[in-house]
Amino acid sequence: MGSQRSQSDFSATFGRRRNPRAPTELGGSLFACAVKPLSPKYYLMHLWGYIVNTLTVILGSGLGLLAGTRLSEPVKRIILTGLGLSTILIGIQMTLVATKIILVVGSLVAGGIIGQLLGIEEWLECVGERLRKRFERSSANGIAPGTFVLGFVTASLLFCAGPMTIVGSLEDGFMQKGELIYIKSLMDGVAAIALTASMGIGVIFSAITVLIVQGVLTYTGMALGSSISKVIMDEISATGGALILGIGFNLLGFGKIKVGNFIPALFIVALLAWWLY
Repeated sequence: MGSQRSQSDFSATFGRRRNPRAPTELGGSLFACAVKPLSPKYYLMHLWGYIVNTLTVILGSGLGLLAGTRLSEPVKRIILTGLGLSTILIGIQMTLVATKIILVVGSLVAGGIIGQLLGIEEWLECVGERLRKRFERSSANGIAPGTFVLGFVTASLLFCAGPMTIVGSLEDGFMQKGELIYIKSLMDGVAAIALTASMGIGVIFSAITVLIVQGVLTYTGMALGSSISKVIMDEISATGGALILGIGFNLLGFGKIKVGNFIPALFIVALLAWWLY
């Protein structure tokens, strides 16, 4: 009688089935997902984060186009200056979370070299130029090439190269937490209004970049489970903050930093942090 009770107590305590979707403290849901495939309903739950962000960029850009025709050039410049200062402030705040600054510095240098050799910034500008030409064919009025490309590239980097994009999308994927992405969506919508009012129609096409980049990151987070530690997230955030600083300097007109070429640094710092920690 006593042995039966002890066996039942043991099975009640240790024999519960774990929810394969819930992340654990010691490991991730990666192995659980490999054992039991996730349902289509679970995947649909994670469509909303990056789709909402894409829609806010489109909505904000539309409002910016309407407002841009009614704003004077000094007002547009002050909006762009305010956005640049705010971007620098966010970048500084994000870089301060680094635990090993040498990882961030090394990743930025190595990533910048790789990005320069691959020509990532030039590729982004080429994509922007192609979009401008295609849109110009269906538009009655010509569009200034420099303004369109600058708006597309600046908005794409501002909306996708930041730490909130990476951390928020990964969290939405492996922790089912979309709060950070929804906050970012609101911020991007407001920024899209200001950018479009100052830079024109090119900004709205950055919604394509948002959809692709954040979608890939979200499903990457789902595949990795909770194996990404907070330390790795902090190093990625700090490196992303450095990229955000570069975008802020560009918005203020302090030279022309090719921020796109530093995108590989985000992946390099993640690998180094994973290897060291």
